[in-house]
Amino acid sequence: MVSVPSQTVLQRNLDRYKILVYINTNAFLDQGEENMAQEGKKVDGFRFLPPGLKAWVSTFIPEEEYQGYIPWTPMAKPLNQTTLALVTSAGISLKTDPPFDMEREKKEPFWGDRSYREIPRRATEKDIDVNHLHINTNYIKQDMNVMLPLARMAEFEKEKIIGGLGPTSYSFYGFQWKNTDFLIEAIEPISKRMHIERVEAVLMTPA
Repeated sequence: MVSVPSQTVLQRNLDRYKILVYINTNAFLDQGEENMAQEGKKVDGFRFLPPGLKAWVSTFIPEEEYQGYIPWTPMAKPLNQTTLALVTSAGISLKTDPPFDMEREKKEPFWGDRSYREIPRRATEKDIDVNHLHINTNYIKQDMNVMLPLARMAEFEKEKIIGGLGPTSYSFYGFQWKNTDFLIEAIEPISKRMHIERVEAVLMTPA
């Protein structure tokens, strides 16, 4: 009799595979940039936007391609010796922390909460809340790993696929419209905390 894995097990393994492929294909960005050019791939940032919103957002983006310098930073050591931290823009917070402020954005459509939240590595769906006006948060509340894969990273650490997972992950509110203050209020303290925790690379999951 052939034993068939359950749907839950199959999905879990598929999720792990996707994350592993993402990490391995992005571990050395200098190589990834070259491969992208060779294969002629292009990221469509408007794929899931309604046509009207796509047309409006497009008016703020120059037609010509960006010609400036992009500071890709190659990995300093192999992935299985590197300490990673997770960062997401999905508006995840602990239930014990204040939620991200969606009410002000409802009144001021171009404003986005500039704060950030720290998520300990052992947090689960029972510990978190998700507040974001621009994504369906139900999937994250059901399984946090679809956006903040703490459990998958812990498995990779145990299997020595990564060197280690830092003690803290970070979440912020992804809607930051022409907002440089966000860099000072969120990104700067996050980077300082990562330095203290000896984080060497970041896996970011944008919402």
